[in-house]
Amino acid sequence: MLGVYIHIPFCREICTYCDFCKILYNSEYVDKYLASLEKEIKTRYKDEKIKTIYIGGGTPSSLTLDELDRLLSIISVFKLDNEYEYTIECNIESIDIDKINIFKSYGINRISFGVESFDKNIGKILGRSHDEDMIFDNIYMTKKYFDNINIDLIYGVTDDIEIVKNDIDKFLKLDIPHVSCYSLILEEHTKLFIDKHDYIDQDIDSEMYKYICNTLSKNGYHHYEISNYAKDGYESMHNKNYWLNGNYYGFGLGAVSYLDNYRISNTRNMHKYLNGKYEDKREYEDEAICKENDLILGLRLVEGININNFNLKYNDDLLDREIIKELINDNYLEVVNNYLRCKKEYLYLENYFLEKIIGSKL
Repeated sequence: MLGVYIHIPFCREICTYCDFCKILYNSEYVDKYLASLEKEIKTRYKDEKIKTIYIGGGTPSSLTLDELDRLLSIISVFKLDNEYEYTIECNIESIDIDKINIFKSYGINRISFGVESFDKNIGKILGRSHDEDMIFDNIYMTKKYFDNINIDLIYGVTDDIEIVKNDIDKFLKLDIPHVSCYSLILEEHTKLFIDKHDYIDQDIDSEMYKYICNTLSKNGYHHYEISNYAKDGYESMHNKNYWLNGNYYGFGLGAVSYLDNYRISNTRNMHKYLNGKYEDKREYEDEAICKENDLILGLRLVEGININNFNLKYNDDLLDREIIKELINDNYLEVVNNYLRCKKEYLYLENYFLEKIIGSKL
């Protein structure tokens, strides 16, 4: 399976928590950026069949209709598999019926909305300008044209679990098939970090996580990755390819590719990118690094890692690794139906496993 990620760095406003590569919208820069993006794609794409496309950002929906038409026309060079997934990220306040129609006309079949919270005060803390009515109005409008819709939610901004309960309740009323729920991370260089916003108590954060998992499970959502929940048939194919350590192209400012064991990072410098100096770093990942990545990414999946596939890929015995034996003996990992997985009650502690696995002898 081969995926494509396209990065659009432009935003109409900068969120206080966001550490992704982004700049404020500027029409002159958009024009130059799209020209450079087209050249990069033509230079690097090798005519392979593509299973998934994901347009992320930044805020892709911040572009005007003409700019979106140009972007999607550039992307139409990719040869799509018969059963493809094609996602675009949107902000609630920058979606309308004209953009919906242009998305449909170019074959996009999945919309991902950055909602973060239905609570107005949390929205202000996170630098978001939409309100609850706008969320419901614009998602109901989108549902008339798309059935595959995701929203992102952020919890743990404050220690009020009632806000989390309200957010999940409102999500369920939307009746859409996918939600990604992330605990707030305070990244360096973001406004929240600079303003010294504090993390909430870890026990309260854990309680929020468990509430989300239990409530969504009771309402027909399959918990398939640490932060992701879907109704049957609506798991994110694109993101699952990441977690399975599959191959993908990354085009655009700051985008990352993983192709034939090479991890290729694009420059985050707009001036360099506009001048055709796309690539910043290229690293070959040997077998030891690939094994490590297969483990730390695969254990994010609730299903876990297929042991037979791992053993065939590396001509090795996964369960014979000392670190794996240790984590099984400590009752953190388990083997179920030929999958090595994290016990559900410890999924929240996944970073603990990363620290144990990274640098261990595999």
